[in-house]
Amino acid sequence: MTRTDFPFSMLMVQGCTSDAGKSTLVAGLCRLLARDGVAVAPFKPQNMALNSAVTVDGGEIGRAQALQALAAGLPPHSDFNPVLLKPSSDIGAQVIIHGRVRADMSARDYHRYKTTAMQAVLESFARLRQRYACVLVEGAGSPAEINLRARDIANMGFAEAVDCPVILVADIDRGGVFAHLTGTLDCLSASERARVVGFVINRFRGDISLLQGGLDWLEAKTGKPVLAVLPYLHGLMLDAEDAIQAEQRGEGLNVVVPVLPRISNHTDFDALRAHPQVKLCFVGPDAPKPPADLVILPGSKHTRADLAFLQAQGWPDYLRRHLRYGGKLLGICGGYQMLGRSVADPDGHEGAPGVSAGLGWLDADTTLAANKQLREVSGRCLFAEAPVRGYEIHLGHTDGPDCRQRPAFALADGRLDGAMSADGQILGSYLHGLFDHPEAGQALLRWAGLGDAQQVDLAALREASLERLADACQPLYQRLRSLNR
Repeated sequence: MTRTDFPFSMLMVQGCTSDAGKSTLVAGLCRLLARDGVAVAPFKPQNMALNSAVTVDGGEIGRAQALQALAAGLPPHSDFNPVLLKPSSDIGAQVIIHGRVRADMSARDYHRYKTTAMQAVLESFARLRQRYACVLVEGAGSPAEINLRARDIANMGFAEAVDCPVILVADIDRGGVFAHLTGTLDCLSASERARVVGFVINRFRGDISLLQGGLDWLEAKTGKPVLAVLPYLHGLMLDAEDAIQAEQRGEGLNVVVPVLPRISNHTDFDALRAHPQVKLCFVGPDAPKPPADLVILPGSKHTRADLAFLQAQGWPDYLRRHLRYGGKLLGICGGYQMLGRSVADPDGHEGAPGVSAGLGWLDADTTLAANKQLREVSGRCLFAEAPVRGYEIHLGHTDGPDCRQRPAFALADGRLDGAMSADGQILGSYLHGLFDHPEAGQALLRWAGLGDAQQVDLAALREASLERLADACQPLYQRLRSLNR
């Protein structure tokens, strides 16, 4: 383990609210420590997200921890996020421990299970502490959620268990930043307040001199230092943990994506958000459906329920008109399953057992099964001369004449993936990340009708954003290095 003068062997970033900037702050600090030659690893004890990534040890973790691993120069590993909750309803979730599905639980059952989950958390953390000079820990939501403090494994419950110092971050762009910080402290126990080493105010824009009076008041009232005021960074291309990033940059090919109630891995569309020739539109419930050149049915954590949602929202009629006028239709993972004749869940892996009629535009049927497919893949497109790379996270198997006669991709492990309709208008695939890699993304956009499609290198954009984020976090990093631990 390489060590420098950084005074923390472990440090936890907790937020006053969700989306306060915990994930990006950990990523920025990971990159700064890695720049200085420190063996650093990210860690999030418990994450709740439908965006996940495949790990090097064959599991899955939250997408944000995979991004933080990239910032640290590491391949994603299941120890970086030992407990992942993937919501399947408003009151239940799939519980993933050390990268593998353990069970589907109601919120009440999981609350009782937290004592067992904490053991998995501590096992992973102990392994990371042995291997890395510094472990940067990300909390979840807010430590001030009084109703969740019993058996807490995500915030102060974890910090107290391992004696970890804490930074508290608040988003000034939301408003009420001083109330957020002081109110959060007031909800903590004396020992929890004592382990807060200071505050970070995030997403500030304007004249910082106008903020100084508030900073002085905050430090005097709490006895805690403001470690840094970080700027609002526009245009970062970083994987979102869960919230859909609706910012639109380009214009040209019109791409429409329905926002399903259980949409998963919507990071599939990050490269399209960044593409200068693509106008990407996410369509939420009851929203108008604009004209499109390409419609993409995204992944889903509950395929049959989300299929019923599409039908109730009138999407089949919209898609019939779209196809009649020559539009293209792409289904990814759960969206691919919806395009077939039927989706069967005989054992009730995603809800009540049963069979749902699919949209019927691909001659194929899907049966959900217990074993989740988790793998990184590579291969080549069969509808264009282009390589492809991506990853699979799905239950079940899809088969039928369109899969056997017109597969979409030939994979390096000898398997065929996906299917295309006889008229070439409809394409389905289990592969996530199809647009992330320049050649495959370009080939798909050309198939969709953008004949002069440019290549967009999402990995290069992500790397540039991590560097920019790290530069912005430098004042915080230097302040942390100056603290006497």
